[in-house]
Amino acid sequence: MQGEDHLVGRHILIALTGGIACYKVGYLVSALVQIGATVDVVMTDAAKRFIAPLTFESLTGRRVYDCQWKQGESCTPHHIQLATNADAMLVAPCTMDMLAKLAHGMTDDPVSLVISAIDRSKTPVLLSPAMNATMYAQPATTRNIEMLKHDGFTILDPDNGWQACNTTGKGRLPEMKTLFEALADCFG
Repeated sequence: MQGEDHLVGRHILIALTGGIACYKVGYLVSALVQIGATVDVVMTDAAKRFIAPLTFESLTGRRVYDCQWKQGESCTPHHIQLATNADAMLVAPCTMDMLAKLAHGMTDDPVSLVISAIDRSKTPVLLSPAMNATMYAQPATTRNIEMLKHDGFTILDPDNGWQACNTTGKGRLPEMKTLFEALADCFG
């Protein structure tokens, strides 16, 4: 894929929130690991209802951070370790709920907690909204996305097309190639 050389040796955080598109992210994680990136995965409880942490532990050879109350291998809190070591972070899928949490500074799950500890002036955080087209078109979603852009997040445009709720519209998670290249662009 385009930009592979920019990701070799990088430490990438991949975060998943509770959407059906979680199943697609395994392909991205596998591609990143295969080219030589270190990948840590962070998941909300809702994401674990769509795909098991074991999938990502198997693909990365690393433990998934899925509980903000577990300690890392050192005395430094795990979310601080992850945030400090990351070269970039991608939240995919990023649900309407997570957009709202991030826009309003809430940190009550592993994903929002890690993001709160990242210095976005040094480490890019990409959000890939994925949800039903009606949810994506809500004024609250639009407001939250604009606020997050202003706060320094990179927002990836969702795709148009068939959605799991048997509708068609804007809100699909972009293809893995698009997400991979967006991460590579952080370093290109």
